[in-house]
Amino acid sequence: MSKLKALLAERILVLDGAMGTMLQAYAFEEEDFRGNRFDNHSVPLVGNNDLLSITQPDAIYEVHVKYLEAGADIIETNTFSSTSIAMADYALEDCVKELNITAAKIARKAADEYTAKNPDKPRFVAGSIGPTNKTASMSPDVNDPGFRAITFNELKDAYREQTLALIEGGVDILLVETIFDTLNAKAALFAIDEIKEELQLDIPIMVSGTITDASGRTLSGQTVEAFLISISHINLLSVGFNCALGADQLKPYVQRLGLHTHEFVSAHPNAGLPNAFGAYDQTPEEMCALIAPYFSEQLINIIGGCCGTTPRHISLLVEAAAKHQPRSILKNA
Repeated sequence: MSKLKALLAERILVLDGAMGTMLQAYAFEEEDFRGNRFDNHSVPLVGNNDLLSITQPDAIYEVHVKYLEAGADIIETNTFSSTSIAMADYALEDCVKELNITAAKIARKAADEYTAKNPDKPRFVAGSIGPTNKTASMSPDVNDPGFRAITFNELKDAYREQTLALIEGGVDILLVETIFDTLNAKAALFAIDEIKEELQLDIPIMVSGTITDASGRTLSGQTVEAFLISISHINLLSVGFNCALGADQLKPYVQRLGLHTHEFVSAHPNAGLPNAFGAYDQTPEEMCALIAPYFSEQLINIIGGCCGTTPRHISLLVEAAAKHQPRSILKNA
């Protein structure tokens, strides 16, 4: 924790870009997702990118290396959906521990290799903890608004399993990201806090929410300020926003966040908004130009990319970040 905080006080750190975007280029099909291990699995597995850590580990390692070559200081594990809740869609709940440990070890290997190449630029591994595909605050049934598809304790238990495995795999940071429902995130943070106390472990926590549209609220209805207050009981390394919006649309919410927090601030926006086919057309040069005010106005301490971003996007961010000072921490937020 102290090493990361010291670095963040000195310079802007750069997070990697989109794992999913990079994996699309491999054009993996059902048989690739299955590998030999899951050849007879009863449920289709195509699209389960997290499973590729087991069945196509070389591809996951290659993606990490490309982002490290681009200059990323922090790479995320390929575990965005590696909870028993999300893996239930693929009947792979029993593989959750292995998915997280394996993905963490792949990222750890890549990060350690690049730290060894240049000890003056240490690389870190963030264990990616996604929101799951269920929400604790809202009903999936419009005819029964009181119904919930998941409970807080079920979420907590799932996040606990994932977190323990990520720690066992060797991550440096726990990144609770793409938060659309703060109650889900609070379950994750509760589980992490329990584990930290049990293991007497001081592992840094990054929290990144998602503003879903121009209303400036999360999907569960919270404003920037309400979101921040809801997670303020936890000692965090950073708080920020990612996904859903491009850099220009996300900027005012990152700016508002920075006015009210004494934590480091992060942002990893999408490469613009998706086109009619769900693809992202914003070039690295266009995205970097839109992120320029984040640097010049000293809004951030950690910058990166979400959906649609590639190593080229990250490379340009690394170049730009090196020319600017990080956001100063508020003393009385």
